[in-house]
Amino acid sequence: MRILHTSDWHIGRSFHGHATLDALRGVLAALAAQVRDNDVDVVVVAGDVFDSATPAAACFPVLTEALLALRDAGAQVVVTSGNHDSSARLGFQSALLREGIHVVTDPASVGTPITIEDAHGPVHFYGIPYLEPTMVRSVWPGVELRTHAHALTHAMSLIGADRASREGRSVAVAHCFAAGVEPTPQLERDIQQGGLDVVPVSVFEGVDYTALGHIHGRQQLAEAVRYAGAPLHYSFGEADKPRGSWLVELDAGGLASARWLELPVPRRLVSLRGTLDELLTDPGHEAHRDDWVCAILTDPTPQIDPMRKLQTRFAWCANIKLDPQGAPAGDRASYAERVRDAASDPELIERFLSHVRAGQGPDDDERALIEEAVAEARVSELTA
Repeated sequence: MRILHTSDWHIGRSFHGHATLDALRGVLAALAAQVRDNDVDVVVVAGDVFDSATPAAACFPVLTEALLALRDAGAQVVVTSGNHDSSARLGFQSALLREGIHVVTDPASVGTPITIEDAHGPVHFYGIPYLEPTMVRSVWPGVELRTHAHALTHAMSLIGADRASREGRSVAVAHCFAAGVEPTPQLERDIQQGGLDVVPVSVFEGVDYTALGHIHGRQQLAEAVRYAGAPLHYSFGEADKPRGSWLVELDAGGLASARWLELPVPRRLVSLRGTLDELLTDPGHEAHRDDWVCAILTDPTPQIDPMRKLQTRFAWCANIKLDPQGAPAGDRASYAERVRDAASDPELIERFLSHVRAGQGPDDDERALIEEAVAEARVSELTA
């Protein structure tokens, strides 16, 4: 049996204020092409199908088109909910979906497989929706469920008990932060990345393959435990992470192979570093005119309207970071401390300029203008 492992579609997520639905629609169409080109039998989508528990109306047609395209390409589809999904919305009318499309959102169904046959016999797919401990205590009363690790451990024990009563191979589909992965900082939200909610990899022992979601870059925690990552880049922090899916093959004995299949990148991501003038004039940056650009400005002082200027050259400049270079080290006093210690209005203005200019205070001409402006203000106050 050939299985295509994908996850974290995040339908509806924006990229620095830019809509991504059209780009994602194209990538998901390429995913369906992978199904056709590789004779895939089953596609598993390991959670975070939507980016929000309340997705906009425009998100639903994207999901419908993708699921139908995968099914029309010849594969059955198993979808589970992630921490970003609303189980109720994702699972709405799941019983009415076309035959061969399975959406697993009910924790009470954990341990009940979706069984699909191949030439070697049955393969049992155990979908595990995202298990928020406070939400599943009523489902499993009497079970210790203080953390996500507790919930996954119990879910896998139910799966283990069911597996023991059946013949055949098995695949688990889950959405979690498993021990040993390298997250993208500030991207995988809402699950702690250290401490109580980390799930030990050993929890998934026993099944022939575990398809994980939540981490946006592909990772292999064990031969049979992998993350596929997101099919689209959603952060400049992901720029070096390839986009794709795992093509997993099961033979009669279990996992036979897992091969990475690349997906197209609609628009490359690049971070360009330099002064504003360098970024606007350096011919070496000409190749990035059509890329998503994160501009890291090294000017020692803030520049006027940098985004507008950058977008005259890089139409897809989406983010600016400031990393001033060459300014005097100065002291480390906070802005509040500098203001509090100012002995006069001119000194207060000088300290403000020094703060916003990364340590560079006014020059002699500016200092004269400050003195003149303060003097005029005092005269105006006296004559008002």
